[in-house]
Amino acid sequence: MTTVAVLVEHRGGEVARPTLEALTLARSLGTPVAVWLGGQPGPDAVAQLGEYGATEVRVVAPELRVAAALAEAVGAASGDADVVLFVSTFPNKEIATRLALATGAGVVVDAAGASIVDGHVEVEQTVFAATWNVRTRIVTEKAIVAIRPNTTQAVPAEGGAPAAVVPVAFDPPVTRESVVAVEAVPASDGVPLAEAPVVVSGGRGTGGDYTLISEFAELLGGAVGASRDATDEGWISHEHMVGQTGTTVTPALYVAAGISGAVHHRGGMQASGTIVAVNLDPDAPIFEIADFGVVGSLFDVLPQAIERIREVRGA
Repeated sequence: MTTVAVLVEHRGGEVARPTLEALTLARSLGTPVAVWLGGQPGPDAVAQLGEYGATEVRVVAPELRVAAALAEAVGAASGDADVVLFVSTFPNKEIATRLALATGAGVVVDAAGASIVDGHVEVEQTVFAATWNVRTRIVTEKAIVAIRPNTTQAVPAEGGAPAAVVPVAFDPPVTRESVVAVEAVPASDGVPLAEAPVVVSGGRGTGGDYTLISEFAELLGGAVGASRDATDEGWISHEHMVGQTGTTVTPALYVAAGISGAVHHRGGMQASGTIVAVNLDPDAPIFEIADFGVVGSLFDVLPQAIERIREVRGA
């Protein structure tokens, strides 16, 4: 049976939820093995990976040569893993490309699903600002797929067994440069934007005041997003930007408050499960794709929504 390697996303020793989604998908493609880059995983993390179907947890220290280390872990030389799944993030897309070059694999990023068709991996995608749904078949012997978060429901494997921890030896390749210093960038608080099940975004209509946007996102257990106009104005950092040149999100619920809905922004969120729009302009383009629309000021609408949700939860 096909071996499917899944690169584990972990923070502070804990497995990120999108990895569990990827393991769930991997079980439909073959036999999953997890690849852990970095320090030794804790027993709870190993147990959770086994619960979701991983038969092995391969541990390798990349020493910043991530693609080369991953190639060793997935068995590029021995032809062990024919399919490699990533969570589709900016860093992982770069790693996937480098790994494809090293292994001769076909690669597809920002996929919404995958299956085996006629012996090849076939993936589902939304393209061209989420205006088309396409299926792409990878015809090479090896396939690399980066899956968008929130596109597969994470489900534990039936009769999941403990995963075996397998250390992987890695000799970094000789390169023409050397790393002289490494400084970790502090992670932002809350749920990462690309992984959040709920995203509340504010645009020019906020006037730079993100108090209600942040409060509503926190109440819903989600992340704060923004339009390009808002980040260009300096009202909020660019890491919050949702759009074609920002972060592409696929949450179950997307709330766009004070965002007109330019093509750039819609391309980054149009594949969301349910879209709610709040805007003063009844002709705003965002209403064309919204499942629910409210014509009004976000400063009037959001406080009422926050109050009502708190009332219901307190009942």
